[in-house]
Amino acid sequence: MPNRPDDHDDDAAERAALAARVDALTERVAALEAAADAPARTGPADSPAAGRDEQMFWALEGLKQHYGIGSLLYTGALQLPQGTPIEWQLAADADELLAEDWAPFAEHLAALGHPVRLSLLREILRGTDTAAELGALEGMGTSGQVYHHLRQLVAAGWLRTVGRGHYEVPAMRVVPLLVVLFAARS
Repeated sequence: MPNRPDDHDDDAAERAALAARVDALTERVAALEAAADAPARTGPADSPAAGRDEQMFWALEGLKQHYGIGSLLYTGALQLPQGTPIEWQLAADADELLAEDWAPFAEHLAALGHPVRLSLLREILRGTDTAAELGALEGMGTSGQVYHHLRQLVAAGWLRTVGRGHYEVPAMRVVPLLVVLFAARS
């Protein structure tokens, strides 16, 4: 059967579509190769900025410009439910931290290792600040148990007393506490 004139049009359209697919695949391979050559970066895959490094890693880029490679930074700005503004930033040298003895950190971290203590910290940050109010909350245990947990949190520096039976998370501990919880959630 002889070729019809519109068969040539179909062949040309197929070749154009195939060429477009090859071009698209070539671009995708080039992007993947560029990503493989770039330094490793991590961040939440479900972030609205995922895939857009310039937006997703703005803090990382600022850290590298200010402190260089080998630095750690945590920072936060928030307002507690009772209206207290909290702003905090701390940078550290990674090599110094890796060389340091970590054993002294155990007490501070261990104090966070009990569900009741975490609940006490959360409730205090939300504005419940007396031992009596905290003890009345469901799941906190007896008043003796509540005082035991409060003393451990005070000893580890996560809480301080601000009057008879009143407690608060020191301002300099609010962002670190939230960062620890945020890291544990990830």
